Amino acid sequence: MLNLQPSLLLISRPGRRWSQYTRDSALAIGSILPLTAVIFFFNLAERIPNCLLLYLIVIMALACTRGLFAALVASILAFFTFDFLFVPPIYSFLTAKYNDVLGLIVFLITAINTSQLTALLRMRVEQSRQRERETRILYNLVRATNLEEDMAQQLRIFMQAVTEVFADWGIHDCMLLLPDEEGILRPQGCAHQLLERVQFLPDEISMADYVLQHNSIVELYDPVLKPAELQIIDKPHQKRKRINSRCSIRLVPLAAGSEVVGVLRLLIMQEAQAPDINDLIQVEHSQTKEQAVFFSTFLEQAITAIKQGRLRRESVHLKVLQQTDALRSALLSSVSHDLRTPLSTIKTAATSLLQTDVEWDKEAQRSFITSIEHESDRLDALVENLLDMSRIEAGALHPEKVWYPIEDIIYDTLARMESLTSGRAINTTIPATLMPVEIDYMQIDQVISNLLENALRYTPAGTPIDIVVTEQEKELLITVADRGPGIGPHEQEKIFDKFYQIPGEQPATNTTSHGLGLGLAICRGIVEAHQGRIWVAAREGGGSCFYFTLPSGEFQERLMYEQTQDVYSSR
Repeated sequence: MLNLQPSLLLISRPGRRWSQYTRDSALAIGSILPLTAVIFFFNLAERIPNCLLLYLIVIMALACTRGLFAALVASILAFFTFDFLFVPPIYSFLTAKYNDVLGLIVFLITAINTSQLTALLRMRVEQSRQRERETRILYNLVRATNLEEDMAQQLRIFMQAVTEVFADWGIHDCMLLLPDEEGILRPQGCAHQLLERVQFLPDEISMADYVLQHNSIVELYDPVLKPAELQIIDKPHQKRKRINSRCSIRLVPLAAGSEVVGVLRLLIMQEAQAPDINDLIQVEHSQTKEQAVFFSTFLEQAITAIKQGRLRRESVHLKVLQQTDALRSALLSSVSHDLRTPLSTIKTAATSLLQTDVEWDKEAQRSFITSIEHESDRLDALVENLLDMSRIEAGALHPEKVWYPIEDIIYDTLARMESLTSGRAINTTIPATLMPVEIDYMQIDQVISNLLENALRYTPAGTPIDIVVTEQEKELLITVADRGPGIGPHEQEKIFDKFYQIPGEQPATNTTSHGLGLGLAICRGIVEAHQGRIWVAAREGGGSCFYFTLPSGEFQERLMYEQTQDVYSSR
């Protein structure tokens, strides 16, 4: 929220009202007449030769505090009152001596010149203060918007600042309309209304489109206001007791060069004696061009925020396209390689079996058929991984949980992968007192299988693999540890990204090949779907430890609850 100091909200008003002229005239009369009375009753005109100069002090004070008009009124009034009361013949505006006439004329000229110079100095001081106020307002505005990264919130700050700073011009609400991707104007920033509750009449929408296309200002007089807008207008109306006001909506184009980036919608309640809003918005025809330039500079900050928001969106979109292109290239490269290898093996084995000029013995035929079966399983696993990854990304992976002992899943997985783990020592450390956990059997089986396959692929043959289950508070910690080359700290998070493979890393044995880089990404998706966590850390002595957790602790509570219900039902 923008927090402008109240002193910074005082923007000088253009022109002067009749009430100000009346007040200045009264102050001039109220200053000159008492001084004249003092001179008259104490007979200072005869005691002080240059008594007329006392009026210059009052005139200069009025010029410093009220401006040129009050000083001029005081100069003329002092000229005539002194002539009437103190210059012979008294009680007459006639003068008997030429030197008295000359003295009065010199006094009047001096008073007027002094008033002009003093008023000019006062105006310069006010202009300097005005520049300082405007600079501070813009500084606070830019600082407040820079603290926000959301463009909608930045624009809201701008709109609120417009209504606060330019309230004396009758601006009660400010809204920014920006075209979407289809070119339809939609509200993106509003000072006092929620964007989702903003509604427009068809005529107003068509006029806003006209402003966007033709870069021209349109004003709608006496519009039909919504309840929220009536509430915005009524509060200051009741507080200030404004009368003879006229409501209008002004649509102002926000142009950046020849391009109109949006439309500014101003809700204006113009008072009869208020500054003309046209002087604020139309710089070319403004009688107070300084304020119009300040308003224009104010809106340029909003245009800058819009442009920066567009650049950020385009940058994000470009990064997404680059990432998509990189993923597409990685997918095509990996899929083509992983498809071509088993297909080539299947093609070779099938071609060999179909040869009529060669008689294969049963052992050779069995070898060919085994190769076809093995490579078909590889293709099936590849397709399943791609389907699983697509379900995870689409949020369609919903575990069908049942209560199941985690040790049974581990042993079943090891039995199923016995052909792959032959020649390896698989050490399991599983407490005998573990309670069942609520899991999807097939999905957790896939997690353990992927972690084991990863360890088998990237660790030297003959090195052991350890599987450890630890019971913690309300969760189980499953660890798959190996004695491979290990994973660097900067790679430990990236390896769970899809299609990511550590640069330069090769399988430890010739019997295995690179995968698609989906196995660990699928593991993370499955574990997170079970409200668990998965990560990797370096193992002491060399190697890696893959950890994942599964929620537990509810089975015993549920068992006790069911036993209690059985006791009550048996009574």
